[in-house]
Amino acid sequence: MTKKMIYRISFVSAGEVYEIYAASVAQGGLFGFIEVEEILFGERSKLLIDSSEERLKTEFEGVQRTFIPLHSVLRIDEVEKAGRGRISAGSGKVAPFPMTMVGPVKETPKE
Repeated sequence: MTKKMIYRISFVSAGEVYEIYAASVAQGGLFGFIEVEEILFGERSKLLIDSSEERLKTEFEGVQRTFIPLHSVLRIDEVEKAGRGRISAGSGKVAPFPMTMVGPVKETPKE
């Protein structure tokens, strides 16, 4: 039996920290972005409504695949089960890992 992998992705967007769960994370075809597919949301509780998870559901409604800039990613974890996604304030010392992006070198044809 093959176990389906689930990933927790934390990233910064518009000064807020997003934490989402997805079934697929890969280096995307767009240079400098990670590709996230099959975003997972926790089961709805009829008694308790999590406003940040509802906001995530609204923001990612109808999205099949999203591309997150590499410099915005704080961490990616492989987890056993999906939790509740959330958006929290980015106050404090939340900063993406500093890096220099260097694209592929294009070779010039020799004559």
